[in-house]
Amino acid sequence: MAQTLAIPVAPSLSVIYNGYSSNSLSKSASFSILSPPKVRGLSIQCARVGGVEIPNNKRIEYSLQYIHGVGRTRARQILTDTGMDNKITKDLSEEELVTLRDEVSKYMVEGDLRRFNALNIRRLKEIQCYRGIRHIQGLPCRGQRTKNNCRTLKGKKVAIAGKKKK
Repeated sequence: MAQTLAIPVAPSLSVIYNGYSSNSLSKSASFSILSPPKVRGLSIQCARVGGVEIPNNKRIEYSLQYIHGVGRTRARQILTDTGMDNKITKDLSEEELVTLRDEVSKYMVEGDLRRFNALNIRRLKEIQCYRGIRHIQGLPCRGQRTKNNCRTLKGKKVAIAGKKKK
């Protein structure tokens, strides 16, 4: 007579333990993964394009903008190149998703674009040009004034002791 005991570990996992049996001296535990829960008929599934999960409930033009390197203009360009309508992402078929992925892969997006920009900034710092020095100092490098603004780059204000206004 073998006893089986099911113990819930997490919402998506359960442990099944086979108790002591008179025939065998082995005890085993096996994991079975249950299907993810559905909430009122909603399936939690996103389309993955360019290494990013884009939202299902928005139109393609706006969903594509969640990819780093794809803005409004490039999203519209991708739609015109593929000849697709601007419909909601969850209504896309598998063939349309494949063509969308192929079109996005033609551009430099996500990790490649971040790496490209980081290498350019590192090169500027190494050759010690004006822009590289500004990056090192944490100041704006495109000619903005720094007397009043540029708090994002300079950080929080630091009071200087002994300095009085005239």
